[in-house]
Amino acid sequence: MKAIKNYDVIIIGAGPAGIFTALELADKGLDILIVEKGQDIRERIATSLNKNALTKDKVRNVVCGWGGAGAFSDGKLTLTTEYGGNLDDYMSKAELMEKINYVDTIYGKFGGADRKVYGNDNLERIHQIQRKAAAADLRFIPARIRHLGTDVNAQILTNMRDYLTGKVDIMADTDVQHILVEMGKVQGVQIKEQFYACKYLVCAPGREGSEWFVDEAEKLGLSFTSNAVDIGVRVEMPAEVMEHITEVVYESKLVYFSRSFDDRVRTFCMNPYGFVVTENNDGLLTVNGHSYAHKRSENTNFAVLVSKCFTEPFHEPIQYGKYIARLANILGGGVIVQRLGDLLDGRRSTPERIRRGLVRPTMTSATPGDLSLVLPYRHLQDIKEMMEALDVIAPGANSRHTLLYGVEVKFYSSRMQLNNKLETKIPNFFAIGDGAGITRGLVQASAAGVTVGREILVREGK
Repeated sequence: MKAIKNYDVIIIGAGPAGIFTALELADKGLDILIVEKGQDIRERIATSLNKNALTKDKVRNVVCGWGGAGAFSDGKLTLTTEYGGNLDDYMSKAELMEKINYVDTIYGKFGGADRKVYGNDNLERIHQIQRKAAAADLRFIPARIRHLGTDVNAQILTNMRDYLTGKVDIMADTDVQHILVEMGKVQGVQIKEQFYACKYLVCAPGREGSEWFVDEAEKLGLSFTSNAVDIGVRVEMPAEVMEHITEVVYESKLVYFSRSFDDRVRTFCMNPYGFVVTENNDGLLTVNGHSYAHKRSENTNFAVLVSKCFTEPFHEPIQYGKYIARLANILGGGVIVQRLGDLLDGRRSTPERIRRGLVRPTMTSATPGDLSLVLPYRHLQDIKEMMEALDVIAPGANSRHTLLYGVEVKFYSSRMQLNNKLETKIPNFFAIGDGAGITRGLVQASAAGVTVGREILVREGK
């Protein structure tokens, strides 16, 4: 097959991993192509603001496009090696920390420099929280966090897109059908029945493209291991309950191992004064949370997730997560909301009970219902225990008025076997970002892009 065009580098996916690869390579004399399944950033923003947009565009807009699934997240840069991915399996913590700090400066260069970094001071208060957490069988993991905000994050991604204009070729609204490899060497990609050749292939499809990537990689004989699947709820309570923690570290990462099952339960994506939102994953409605730089609610929300790693013969954790989400959609027509007190009393929440509650929901489209009809008993028990533990360090967290939205599911890709350059066993074929199963957030996905970009420049002698 004759190539339409020959590139030095083709990048599949314009999430943070793909974008940061391109940022490292731009202006270095290389011909680069980025192929993105979803909309370009300005089109994504317009679609998100257009209440009359077609449903299929809304679906695509949320889960893919320039900036990836995190384009409309609350824009937290987690400046630590302790969580956010597994890149420290491929490099030393010192090297990873250098890249994390570098990534932070790049986000700053494109518009995030004036955003506050939490966790730099108040060390005594952090130690006090850790001591209290330990007494409740919780592990509190402090971190430096720069909060960009959903609105500022979108502007930064727009600035990055503008910077790359004219330096790299960009094809949005474009699917890659197949990855082409012959005789153990990367040849390029197939797009709309046409062949685009490359010397280096960087596959960064994100969570939306993870199943496609696994299928393609399996055809090429590449190996994977299954990651855990995280399933749980989005918790919403008055901001004052968590304020003594969030004003110090912004996001509190708390880990608990349940008494009943010894399952790992954790908090995730805390949004002080934020908003609970629907996330549309290719037609499946799940729940997430946002916080903005210039808009506030009276509540704080965060996820409580139960991690479960399945063993043989089961090897489809993504399908398991989708099954749980689909069940919630069947029963509630989308996201379900329930007061914690109603869950503990074994009854469903009704619109009237939600109205009489002391927590006013920021997501008004959720259907009052019963999460015990959706989540497995094991997950429910783990979540109940976690809320009791949280009440020790944040009295009021386990209030009967606390709201639980479900379900929240994190669809992590199977983890590909890579070397310390994030390269598959096929030379010059790199796999990075959440779609490769090695990162779980903006910063480490971006750092993975930096790693690959730098490696390509070394191989090219630049």
